[in-house]
Amino acid sequence: MTEHRETIYLAGGCFWGMQKFFDQFDGVLETEVGYANGPDSAPGYEDVCRSSGHAETLRIDYDPNVISLTELLQRYFLVIDPLSVNRQGNDCGLQYRTGIYYTEERQRPEIEAVYRAEEAGAGAALAVELLPLRNFFPAEAYHQKYLDKNPGGYCHIPGRFFELESKRKATNHTNPSGEEKP
Repeated sequence: MTEHRETIYLAGGCFWGMQKFFDQFDGVLETEVGYANGPDSAPGYEDVCRSSGHAETLRIDYDPNVISLTELLQRYFLVIDPLSVNRQGNDCGLQYRTGIYYTEERQRPEIEAVYRAEEAGAGAALAVELLPLRNFFPAEAYHQKYLDKNPGGYCHIPGRFFELESKRKATNHTNPSGEEKP
């Protein structure tokens, strides 16, 4: 099967945990943390901490034949508080806002369907931005895969969420024909 590549950008509070969370899933090909949807000049981390206007954001390249955009977004909503404004966990400030940023207009209907379902479930308007990506600047090298390099680092996402894929695989049983059964 040929690998296909799509990209989505998700802001969900501190990008360290977002990257570790999404890296676990089959079909996620590559991730990179960075700063998105702020002014058009590339910021440094200190600029972002001083309210440059950028959101800490995760770029996710994925194979839609393995994991759909809907599945990625459903998992995104598992680890954010979609009603919180500029805050996730103990992290607060404009850079910690939540957002779904897309580069392909054809992605928008699928994104909107998941967004509406989450909003209906929450019973309130979501604080999650739903916008086209204006810009994305990769973060400094020390931020990339930060929680892999610093396992005790702070994260607003509970640790149990970093093992969802391995637990899912452990609950599947392989029969003699090689087909997985739930």
